[in-house]
Amino acid sequence: MTDEEIIKTIKVRKEILAVNQEYLAELSGLGLATLKRFESGRGNITLKNLQKIADVLGLEINLELKKPR
Repeated sequence: MTDEEIIKTIKVRKEILAVNQEYLAELSGLGLATLKRFESGRGNITLKNLQKIADVLGLEINLELKKPR
């Protein structure tokens, strides 16, 4: 999954749950600026912080082997 796909998944899930950036930042314990940079694609996020976002949104992070081309 690319960065863009991860960001899109998070944005779609936020929309479904009617959660804005401010509320997500509050619930996940992240700084609003950190979340805004990540969602805009201008900043990197740690795996730990991505997991916090996923937990709040009811998402799960999985690692899978790439399929051979």
